[in-house]
Amino acid sequence: MSYPPPLRVPSGPRRRALLASAAGAALLSGCSDGGGKSEESAGGSQSVTRKARALAARESAGMVGRYDAVIATHPQVAERLAPLRAEVVRHTEAFGGTTAKGSTGTASPSASASGEVSSTPATEKDALAELAAAERALSDRRMAALVDVPGELARLLASVAAAGAAHAYLLTEGSG
Repeated sequence: MSYPPPLRVPSGPRRRALLASAAGAALLSGCSDGGGKSEESAGGSQSVTRKARALAARESAGMVGRYDAVIATHPQVAERLAPLRAEVVRHTEAFGGTTAKGSTGTASPSASASGEVSSTPATEKDALAELAAAERALSDRRMAALVDVPGELARLLASVAAAGAAHAYLLTEGSG
């Protein structure tokens, strides 16, 4: 006797798979800087590594700015966004960048990694959706960059990309 298929098949990644991949990626790198010597001895060019780290740090700092803008415009989500923002600050620092300590959102416009400035959407739902889309896009760019960077930096990029994908999930699907 065969069993009928389930009535509802959820779309997208399963919660367990997403959490397991994010946790596994975090364990692999621990959001550490990975040390520069092994990257260069693994065949990667020192200038490629420096440029990739600098870009990743700028992009993460830009993401912190996006979180700050959403928090400034929609203070009711500050508690929900605080842990995600704190993690993005750690990502910035892991890539060698810096952010304003303790800054929680005094700016109203948000800046993209390319320097473009856009206003934060008026509704909380739209602001969170835009933030999730930015996290997803940055995660995708980092995954694509993996082939161009040496070992330790690739592992760090993969870990941070996985965290960004988890953030996007938590900002959208995780709200229910």
